[in-house]
Order: sequence, then structure tokens, then C-alpha cells
Amino acid sequence: MVGSPTAQTLAVFLVVFAAQSLVSLVSERLAFGLFVLAPPISLRPWTLLVSVYAHAGLAHLVSNAVVLVLVGFAVERVTTTWRYHIFFASVGMAAGLAQVVVSGAVGGASAVLGASGAVFGLVGYLLAGNPVTDTVLSWLPLSGRARIALLLVVAGGVTMLTAAPGVALVAHFAGFALGLLAGRGRILRA
Repeated sequence: MVGSPTAQTLAVFLVVFAAQSLVSLVSERLAFGLFVLAPPISLRPWTLLVSVYAHAGLAHLVSNAVVLVLVGFAVERVTTTWRYHIFFASVGMAAGLAQVVVSGAVGGASAVLGASGAVFGLVGYLLAGNPVTDTVLSWLPLSGRARIALLLVVAGGVTMLTAAPGVALVAHFAGFALGLLAGRGRILRA
């Protein structure tokens, strides 16, 4: 368990949440500036990474932790600790960035924090990178591109299942789609 990248990620969640909570006691505005990914990103570039491990509250932290436990332990069995952490952080940052950029392009730019995009990336990887999915997809008379398109439609459907006010749907979709593509390419295989 100590060497488990999933357990390590949970520990980082808790440390960042504790720091975030302490800073919030001093100043909510300071906590926002230190932990939340918001435009302009160039003014606080560290938030690209920190926001992946920060959470909007205990319920947000617990929901991400539960899904992380459900999928993280399975994904870590096929990869190395470093690949796992790099994948998690990279997908989380890309998902958060996608949320900020897309929301800014279609209306008022939104701020984002939380590991949902990264966790959705692990879910997508687990779904697309396993032999059962290969078997199911092999039954369908589809080209490689059509299979990827089908997986992206699945990503859209799964994303819509999480729709609620304040939920970063673009980040969920981006994380899940990146995970699906990474799973098809099996980039985490050691």
C-alpha cells in the first residue's frame, strides 16, 4: 500500500486539502489564488498542477477519492509508479485547461479545481485498455477511426451522466477522452 501510486495520490489529496483549508482560514481570496486554475493562467501557472489535487470541499474530495480507489488500484497494476503519476497529473492538467479555455471561448471563463478530469482519465484508460473492450470492439465491423469515434461518443455519454450545476463537464469529457485514447494505445503498460 505504501508503494501504491493510488494511495500516494490520496495522500497528496489530503495534504493539499489541509493546506487549502488552512489558507482559507486566513483568506478565501488567497486560497483561490493559490489553488484554483483560473484565467489568466500565465499569472499563476502553478495552479495548473495544484488545482488537480485541490478540492472545493470535503464532499468533492470524497467523491473523487472513491472513484480513484475504484479504478486507480486496477490501473496501477499495469504500470509503474512514475507513469501513473505523470499520467494522472498530465491528464488532470489538460482537462482543467480544456475547461478554462472552452468555457472562456463560449462565455464567461470559469475557474476549476479538483481531480475529476484525472480520475475520469483513469476510468477511460481502464475501459479502453483492457482485453474485454478489445473483444467487444472486434465484434463491430468498424474501422480504427470509427472505433475511436465510438469511444468518444461513449465519453460524451458518460460525461452527461455527471451533469449538474457547477460540474466541470468539459474537464470530465477531456479527461475521459484522453484516458480512452491512452488506453487504446496502452501507453501506461510497463
